Amino acid sequence: MSKRKLTRRQSWRIEKVQQEKADRIDKKARKLSDSDDLGDEEEGLIVSHFGTLVEVEPLAPPTDPIRCHFRTNLGSLVTGDRVVMRRGQSGYGVIETILPRTSLLSRPDPRGNLKPVAANIDFMILVVTPEPAPSGVLIDRYLVAAELQKIPIKILLNKTDLLNEMNEVAIDALLNTYRDIGYPVMECSAKTEQGLAELQLELDQKTSVFVGQSGVGKTSLVNALLPGVNARVGALSEGSKLGRHTTTNARLFHFPFGGDLIDSPGIREFGLWHLDPDKVIEGFRDFDPWRFECRFRDCRHLQEPGCALHQAVENGKIERQRVENYFSIREALLEGR
Repeated sequence: MSKRKLTRRQSWRIEKVQQEKADRIDKKARKLSDSDDLGDEEEGLIVSHFGTLVEVEPLAPPTDPIRCHFRTNLGSLVTGDRVVMRRGQSGYGVIETILPRTSLLSRPDPRGNLKPVAANIDFMILVVTPEPAPSGVLIDRYLVAAELQKIPIKILLNKTDLLNEMNEVAIDALLNTYRDIGYPVMECSAKTEQGLAELQLELDQKTSVFVGQSGVGKTSLVNALLPGVNARVGALSEGSKLGRHTTTNARLFHFPFGGDLIDSPGIREFGLWHLDPDKVIEGFRDFDPWRFECRFRDCRHLQEPGCALHQAVENGKIERQRVENYFSIREALLEGR
């Protein structure tokens, strides 16, 4: 998918609309601050984002979520942010400041601009499924994004009830590649509940976020892990086997025994358009022991003599498919996709 090239007038128009929106947000926040008696400062947790408002759950009782205004000079506010807020008599609140983040998960929009989607997460869970069939290149896109953002990532095969003699061998071989590299791989089925107890143990006392293609069952997993949430589940398209996008905003859910889960919007392809193509190799952790050992310091790992990376492939130390995926992702970036 090529990046959209905007004319100067289109860029000016977008900036103008964004500035007008920011001015309206600031005006509402100032109006509430000036006209409403605000309570004392208190800490809270953003559990969802609604455009010009965020839903904040106070850490001290009463803990019922409050819709809050915020000023644009605070920057992007996302689900998982810890903030300082003040309650207003009108029932709304005002965000005063954002507390320091331990992590920030971002993904690029179609124009290549980074968009924060979740904060203070302990790890990401990449959900894949037999249908739609997992793609090694797509998995590696997520892994590269996680590695470069320094966020631990685990792989979860959902819908194990769809495994059969036609697909099981290929999927096992693919997942074993990532197990051998050192990525944790879990398996479960939201439908049969197989593996859900083990998954819950991984999630307890942590803040995690599901990512993956539409149709892999992220929202179904939320419903299975948190009965009563009743998150809307999208139907899987029988024709394309790709799911419809159903979660429009990242939302944070609490587990009964501690820990939080952020359900993020489904995306069919995790773009890496914002990355420098030369940085992509840093997201392939299994290349690290060899990529600095090439004969030439500026080795591009193509056909250069003395390339340690290709020698590692020949010696069975690195999977050939991983190297091919690396070049596929890098070339896509060079072509502007």
